[in-house]
Amino acid sequence: MDRRKFIWSAGLVLPIAGVLPASALSLVKINGSVKNHDLEIDHKQKADYTIRIGTGLVEVAPQHIISTITYNGQFPGPLLRFKEGQQTIVDIYNDTDSREQFHWHGQFIPVSVDGSAEEGTPYIPAHGMRREIFVPKPSGLRFYHTHTVAGANLNAGQYSGQVGPVYIEPKIKPTGYDREEFLMLKEFEPYFMKGGDMASDFLSGPVIPELKAIQDKAEKAAPNKPKGYEVGYKTFTINGKQLGHGAPIQVKYGERILFHIVNGSGSELRSLALPGHTFKVIAMDGFQVPNPAEVPVLWLGTAERISAIVEMKHPGTWILGDLADDDRGNGMGTIIQYAGQKGKPQWVKPKPYLWDYTIFGKHDVKVPAPDEIIKMTFAKQQAADKGFNRWTINGVAFNMMEMKPMFHLRKGKRYRLQMSNASDDIHPIHLHRHSFEITKIGGKHTAGIMKDVAMLGGFQEMEVDFVADNPGLTLFHCHMQLHMDFGFMALFDYV
Repeated sequence: MDRRKFIWSAGLVLPIAGVLPASALSLVKINGSVKNHDLEIDHKQKADYTIRIGTGLVEVAPQHIISTITYNGQFPGPLLRFKEGQQTIVDIYNDTDSREQFHWHGQFIPVSVDGSAEEGTPYIPAHGMRREIFVPKPSGLRFYHTHTVAGANLNAGQYSGQVGPVYIEPKIKPTGYDREEFLMLKEFEPYFMKGGDMASDFLSGPVIPELKAIQDKAEKAAPNKPKGYEVGYKTFTINGKQLGHGAPIQVKYGERILFHIVNGSGSELRSLALPGHTFKVIAMDGFQVPNPAEVPVLWLGTAERISAIVEMKHPGTWILGDLADDDRGNGMGTIIQYAGQKGKPQWVKPKPYLWDYTIFGKHDVKVPAPDEIIKMTFAKQQAADKGFNRWTINGVAFNMMEMKPMFHLRKGKRYRLQMSNASDDIHPIHLHRHSFEITKIGGKHTAGIMKDVAMLGGFQEMEVDFVADNPGLTLFHCHMQLHMDFGFMALFDYV
């Protein structure tokens, strides 16, 4: 039996009592009955949250209603608030005709509940359910989403509406703000197109000629090769509403709003600006930054999160929106309205600004030397897989049938990933079940910036360090659905 068939069968049976740690118990209900009597006592407990996966309608604007797969029939999925270190129970029902994965993005949990078939998490069967019992950690802004292969199906995977926010309450509550607002950035109605270059000029750092030469050489070897398929979108939303629809965010002069922003896209990079205001970034991917800094524009790669405080001191009715006129015009924005202010919402394009992770880090601290350096080169084979681009890590595209680990770790060791991007695309790099520290990016050294997703620019390099402190198969991938589905993944295992 190959690995894929084994994982499929594992989704239809219950884990054997005692195999899973107490912090990650799970059980599956099929056709209305629970088969594992050893875990029946757990099933009698009331769940803290219940999630139902099924078809839902999203009214992005009057007379514009989109049918997609959602959580609890809504978009975004419900905000789940956990307490750091306190065990939780979540019941997940799959009301669709297809098996599903429910990924707890950014949490340090075992593979049994992480929600990745590549790591070995059992599927949630079609018309079945799964109870998950685990300890949420670390604190901060996380989120949850599906983690299935979409391939050429634009109704599946992260192209659907399967995404929702998670906030894990820290033991010591942060201060310096008056209230919170959660914003989920998401596109709908995807379509395929040929080619299209991804803009990367907003990222700080130089292009490395040697990396560009790798792609140039491949293109010269096949000069008439057509470009591979890319994904575009017709509809753009914040919290499921296009700009101008839904209630404005009402604010008062002098109020300090902590915006928790999630890029829930399947493949898009997002920017946000609010005319006359700045964003004080205090956390990225849920981790407090060493050096909170004010910036005029936010940039978020796919699956990145930013928590930023905006002090309301410029009265009016404003558009909080994307820098791209087309995307904003098709809905990527929301309205900020001061008390007592009326009139048409205003948009003023900000001055050009380069996004630089290092301004939020430490510059006078030397990071520990790694126990081992792992070198990775990412490359694109244009239109090589039935018209889709194939993506490789060190010359190898991930094989979904074999799912063999590429890199081997030892528990407790510190590893440095030296990543070189030999393509013109930006890649939001994600590591499951761990966090990493950015140690070098855009040619600059830094320290203290902890993340689980970071954008690596076209023909650029990045170095990140992580500690192998959560044993089990661990998935590494580009978080763009189109890239991960066509080769841009690798597995780490602990030996």
